[in-house]
Amino acid sequence: MVAYTGIQGQNILIVSSDPTNPVEGQIWYNTTSNLLKGYTYGVASWASGGNLGTARLGIGGFGTQTAAIAFGGQPAGVTPVSLSESYNGTSWTGTPALNTGRIYPASGAGTQTAGLGFGGQIIPGSADSTASESWNGSSWTSTPSLNAARRNAGGSGTQTAALAFGGNGPGPLTSTEIWNNTSWTTSPATLNTAREGIAGFGTQTAAISAGGGATSVESYNGTSWTTVNSLNSSRDSAGRAGTQTAGLIFGGNPVSSQTESWNGSSWTSLPTTLTTNRGYMASGGTQTLALAAGGNPRTDVTEEWNGAVLETKTITVS
Repeated sequence: MVAYTGIQGQNILIVSSDPTNPVEGQIWYNTTSNLLKGYTYGVASWASGGNLGTARLGIGGFGTQTAAIAFGGQPAGVTPVSLSESYNGTSWTGTPALNTGRIYPASGAGTQTAGLGFGGQIIPGSADSTASESWNGSSWTSTPSLNAARRNAGGSGTQTAALAFGGNGPGPLTSTEIWNNTSWTTSPATLNTAREGIAGFGTQTAAISAGGGATSVESYNGTSWTTVNSLNSSRDSAGRAGTQTAGLIFGGNPVSSQTESWNGSSWTSLPTTLTTNRGYMASGGTQTLALAAGGNPRTDVTEEWNGAVLETKTITVS
């Protein structure tokens, strides 16, 4: 039998209490509990959250897993709505409505108390919208409009520093717009590939545009878009979460449950999938704590992603 030291080149620590700052892969023996322990990644999973108050598809969303906003969309048998709901990690509560009801807004930007919603379509099959609205935690206020009407666009950033890119206007777009808390300005930077149904995440100066009926992915540095490594699976209108160097996308069309993570250089298909296959959902959060709500097929289902994080685990022989 090969000794551990022969494999790892170091002895197993013998300690009376677990290390306060272990590193990934570290192993030790705790003499107090008489247990062999290690610091490694736990198991990732999607778990059920509280259902939306109104089932709908084509929803915008922003925020975190425990503090999110879902706005707009289309319930069964009615035109796009101005509904807005707030999530506290357990349940959704209705909030004051949008000024302009819409379906397929951009993925949104900001937090539960300071967000921005933009673009979309007022009536399915009609012209796309330039509408933009700001959320302050208690009400929506109309802001200066986008320069280009667009639906299913990518969005990233904050309430005061947002980015809108791609979408359908009609036809796939390459244009990018920058929000400075006063107005939208068309940027000289354009996507390399025109697309709609983008999963967008990150900040105004460090964003990712993923998918859109393709596997292609682009990264934005505040000046230009650069094509980077592709998704493992083609999709559009997927949920999204995270940053330019630690992102997540999930679901999408064709109706999918697949989850992929992004580490800043490549995508990894994860074995854990959404329980409810869907696209056109409200989403937000981080790479390890994300949220998916509603979507197509029309649903009120909410799921919470608890990604694999480093944790102390007991090592057994079983």
